[in-house]
Amino acid sequence: MIRIRLTAADFAQVRFAPRPAPLQELNTALGMMVRHDEELFFGRWRRRVLRSLPAAVEPLADLVPAGRAPGFLDVTDDSLAEGLDTVRSWHPDRVRSEIERVYAGHPAPPPPWIRGLHRGDAEAWHLLRRAQQAAFDTIVGPVWPVVQDLHHREFARQAMAVAEHGIGAVLAGLVPGGRLRGDVWEFAGPDDREIEPGGRGVLLLPTFHWTGHPLISDLPGRPLVVTYPAGTGFPPAPAGPGGAEDALAAVLGRTRFEILLLLAEEHTTGDLARRLRVSNATVSAHTAALRGAGLVTTARAGRSVLHRRTALGALLVQRRTGLASLAR
Repeated sequence: MIRIRLTAADFAQVRFAPRPAPLQELNTALGMMVRHDEELFFGRWRRRVLRSLPAAVEPLADLVPAGRAPGFLDVTDDSLAEGLDTVRSWHPDRVRSEIERVYAGHPAPPPPWIRGLHRGDAEAWHLLRRAQQAAFDTIVGPVWPVVQDLHHREFARQAMAVAEHGIGAVLAGLVPGGRLRGDVWEFAGPDDREIEPGGRGVLLLPTFHWTGHPLISDLPGRPLVVTYPAGTGFPPAPAGPGGAEDALAAVLGRTRFEILLLLAEEHTTGDLARRLRVSNATVSAHTAALRGAGLVTTARAGRSVLHRRTALGALLVQRRTGLASLAR
């Protein structure tokens, strides 16, 4: 359980990142890539990414010898170039301590370039920057416009929630199982930790590749960063040779997927049933499931029930207008 003890100053400085952070989205994508769960959603994407990674990315694996990444990789700049510069700007003592932390107890010694990074060698830093750039270009870059669109919608949604319900209610409901008990924000995590920002504030950063527990970056002199999963569980990246459309159909089921396609325009239950050649009851069951997932909306107009795709539903099926071109 993660427990974050918030002062009045922290509450006053809780904010949502207005734009996505390229390197943090890359970090979560890399984290998702090396996991072995959620094969249905991420299996094809993982295999495609692994096949496409250039050799320049390989040094990044040396930075996580035991699955723990050094803290100096956690940067939240909303520009890739600025983020890469921020990584390089960390104080040498911080870089050394983080490398020593992730290699503590590891049976194999660090490779030469990591030792160079520990010394502050310019060539080692150049190798790291090139690896991060290549990884971003391969994994996140092709879908960055989709990530930006998802982030914009998430930011607007949370801004409305804060305006209507207050930051306390939003924090309590931000992640499954989370709660706010007095001045302590609690949610599930990989270990038992208590964190005190001490007036530094909290930056809430949504990510759209990661589906695990919230990720914490607690570095001295900076706001506490909580990176939380805000996606649907379906990776923004194209899912491989079969395309996003086939993968989405496999997850949702062919009928629900076809309903989402039809609902680019508003349709009644009866109209959908006629087009799909199924019963009204079948359509109602499918639209109820899609509505529960936030993919469609339903409204009554007289004796008819009208269905329309939400922005999230539209984003998931925009292969013809966006994802197909990204996959090629």
